[in-house]
Amino acid sequence: MRIISGKARGTKLNTLAGEQTRPTLDRVKESIFNIIQNEIEDTIFVDLFSGSGAIGLEALSRGARKAILCDKSKEAIEIIKSNVEKTHLKEKAEIINTDFEKCLKDIKEKIDIIYIDPPYQTDYILKTLEILEKSNIIKEETKIILETDNEERILKQIEQLKFEIIDKRKYGIANIIFLKTQN
Repeated sequence: MRIISGKARGTKLNTLAGEQTRPTLDRVKESIFNIIQNEIEDTIFVDLFSGSGAIGLEALSRGARKAILCDKSKEAIEIIKSNVEKTHLKEKAEIINTDFEKCLKDIKEKIDIIYIDPPYQTDYILKTLEILEKSNIIKEETKIILETDNEERILKQIEQLKFEIIDKRKYGIANIIFLKTQN
C-alpha cells in the first residue's frame, strides 16, 4: 500500500497485521480520488475508520488542508502515527483514538469530505449517517463516501435518511457509494 499522488507520492505505508483491518486496495483508492480530485484542495477531510490512515493521508498528499484520522484500535493508531511521520504530513493530520460516535460528536468544524469504511457486516454506516444527519458538522456541499461489501443492505438502511446518492461504483467486493445531503 502506498500514497498514489501528490506531495507524498510513492511513500509506502505500514499496515496492520492480521485480520483486524481490511485496507482499501490501491486501485479502489485511486478510483475514488480520481472522482473527487477537483474537490480535495483546501478541504477538511475525515477518515472515520482510518485503519492505516491511507485514505486520509492520500487526501492530505493531494492538497487537503486537514485530515482527521479516527480509529478505536490502539494498534491502528500506532500504525497511523508511523504513516503520518513517513509522509511528512504531521502538521495537517489530527489523529483521534476513540470510537466513531465520540469522534463525530467531538468534531467542532464543518467537514467537506468524509470517508466511512467500517468493518463489514456492521450497522456503523447507518449509525454514522444518523449522527451526521442530526449534527451541524456537515454542510450542503459535504461529500460522504461509503465503502461496503453489501450495497443492497446499505441502500435499504439509508433510504429513510436525508441523503441523496450521487454516484455508485463497484470494485470486486468493494462497493463505493457517494452521497450528499438532500435539499
